[in-house]
Amino acid sequence: MRIAVDSNVLLYAEGLNDAERMAVARDVLDRIPKRRGVVSVQALGECFQLLTRKGGRDATGVREMIAQWSRVYDTQETSIEVFSAAVEIAARHKLQIWDSVILAAAAEANCTILLSEDMQSGFRWRDVTIVNPFSPQEHPLLTAALDPA
Repeated sequence: MRIAVDSNVLLYAEGLNDAERMAVARDVLDRIPKRRGVVSVQALGECFQLLTRKGGRDATGVREMIAQWSRVYDTQETSIEVFSAAVEIAARHKLQIWDSVILAAAAEANCTILLSEDMQSGFRWRDVTIVNPFSPQEHPLLTAALDPA
């Protein structure tokens, strides 16, 4: 199973906002099997914006961090097909457009899971299920996807 990662999970892993969520995010990200993780260009852009603006971090350091994430995870572009699907998601399901872009990119990358705190956990679009990694109980789909076997 391929697992897409939303910007909020990456941001917590980098220590933005919440120490408890940082530990959870790092644990989950460390458990994603090699070459099964996906991050969208949209999520990377959001991370750059928030870490430099809200987090007050140096742009050069954030650029290096993004490069590292791009080496660890496959990246998914925001093509016109992804954007068109995102507009459909936003219109039909009332999601924010940029969240919809991340969801559509996850579907385009053949992901089964999108890790996100910002969208409704359990919501499914095409073959992608949104899973909140910070829920008190780990979602069974996430447990199966992170199983090393």
